[in-house]
Amino acid sequence: MNTLKLVIQREYVTRVRKKSFIILTILMPVLMVALSLVPFWLSTLNDGEVKNIAVIDNTGFYAPLLKSTENYRFQVVGEPEQSGQESRLGKDLFAILQITADLKKNPRAVSLTSEKQAPQELQSMIVQTLNEKVTRQKLEELSLSSDVDTAAIAQVRSIVEGGSAISLKTLRRGDDGHVSESSTEVATIIGMVFTILIYMFILLYGNMVMQAVLEEKKSRIVEVMVSSVKPVNLLIGKIVGIGLVGITQLAIWGILTGLLFTLLSFFIVNPGEAAAMSADMGGMSSMGGTGEFNMEGIMNAVFSIHWFEVLVYFLLFFIGGYILYASIFAMFASAVDSEEDTSQFMTPVTLLIMFAFFAGFYSVGNPDGPLAFWASMIPFSSPIVMMVRIPFGIPLWEKLLSIVLLYGTFILISIAAAKIYRVGILMYGKKPSLKEMIKWIRYK
Repeated sequence: MNTLKLVIQREYVTRVRKKSFIILTILMPVLMVALSLVPFWLSTLNDGEVKNIAVIDNTGFYAPLLKSTENYRFQVVGEPEQSGQESRLGKDLFAILQITADLKKNPRAVSLTSEKQAPQELQSMIVQTLNEKVTRQKLEELSLSSDVDTAAIAQVRSIVEGGSAISLKTLRRGDDGHVSESSTEVATIIGMVFTILIYMFILLYGNMVMQAVLEEKKSRIVEVMVSSVKPVNLLIGKIVGIGLVGITQLAIWGILTGLLFTLLSFFIVNPGEAAAMSADMGGMSSMGGTGEFNMEGIMNAVFSIHWFEVLVYFLLFFIGGYILYASIFAMFASAVDSEEDTSQFMTPVTLLIMFAFFAGFYSVGNPDGPLAFWASMIPFSSPIVMMVRIPFGIPLWEKLLSIVLLYGTFILISIAAAKIYRVGILMYGKKPSLKEMIKWIRYK
């Protein structure tokens, strides 16, 4: 028992006295709170630019109710000036809000046209204001009517309790002047799906590279391999080979998803089948909240996304992000002898990836804010955050600059990782410090 006690005491005391244990124990709660709250706080900050929205109200009922805020300025446009408003989009005008009929009778007679995807904050502000006006109109109508309609009372009650009577149609105007229907909800879902995919694959395949390096080093197979293959070529082959596995899996997923959407779109073209499906779903409400399941509208919004552009940028950012983090994983794995020793180096990297994920998550509500912009420029977070922004439509120079910074950084990191790898894979028995690993980079 005394021997067991000594072993337990040694294992416990040795680890508790480590600086890494003390630092992580004290700082980890602070870091976890900061990782979740700081991106949220930064996402509430705006770029400081006031966005002008032209309001064309053919009824004259609703335009005076839209009050300007710190971020949005509503400009009521008279009938003589209405024809030239589309040419101002993307210049001094962010969007055009058009109301063509009485919303009390036709809740879909309102649209919002912009070059970029309209933020959810702006849509919610418009819908809430118009709903309040429609609610007052219906209540006044009921108070003056002697014949009270039960259905009308129920509809008004649903609006008051938080339902939506207004179906705001969002439209995007392309560079060629073509206007197509869009959806902030669809853009949000697509952005988050691609962001989660990149986050998941970077962690999954980055760890796969780390495990491969550790296994070869622990089994000493690497000593035989480097006798015929240069360490740098061995590292490059490992990263590229595992990366191709990830690309293959993504390609299969993309093809299957595309086939499913294509089949679904052909099915929806048939009105009879679409009506039958809507009936089977028991009157599910559409994204517009009109009380009907508007699957065709959802599919139009899905196909309005520039899929070729999204897929190309996804592939570019996936490759850049994967090679960047795989090089870091391989670099640290080559310097240690066991998985337990990697925690000292991998914890900061994992926290960095988590910060990027939270930044991407909170950037959905404000894709043009400071958090979204700067996190999509920093190479360690840009692969994850940029995929949130691309479906919303951002300037070309931002995407190109982000790619240049990402690829330039991963080239520098890969060179440093190769130099550390060639020394580390043949070092045993001692866990090096970060300072020693930096010295390895200078070895000829």
